[in-house]
Amino acid sequence: MLTRDDGTVVITLSGSDDGELRRVLVHTVRRVRPFRLIVDLGDMHDLDPLNVGSVAAACALGDDHQVSVEIVSPRGEVTQRLAAAGVPHQRLRQSVH
Repeated sequence: MLTRDDGTVVITLSGSDDGELRRVLVHTVRRVRPFRLIVDLGDMHDLDPLNVGSVAAACALGDDHQVSVEIVSPRGEVTQRLAAAGVPHQRLRQSVH
């Protein structure tokens, strides 16, 4: 996890985190409450259903807590799984800005 000078929190995934990802996302949105949370999936070739659900839930939770959640660099099948789980396409970006 990285916090930028503007207060944006970036979480970069590089492997299967299972329940840990859910805990980190919920803690970040509810307790840290950054203006923006970026979940970087650039190194993920696959995302299991538990983590797909965790990312989708973080988007909804972010809406409830006024935290903008963006998902960056998802790959083909990961993008499809996130969309099927209800992540709006406007939250899916190709690069970190």
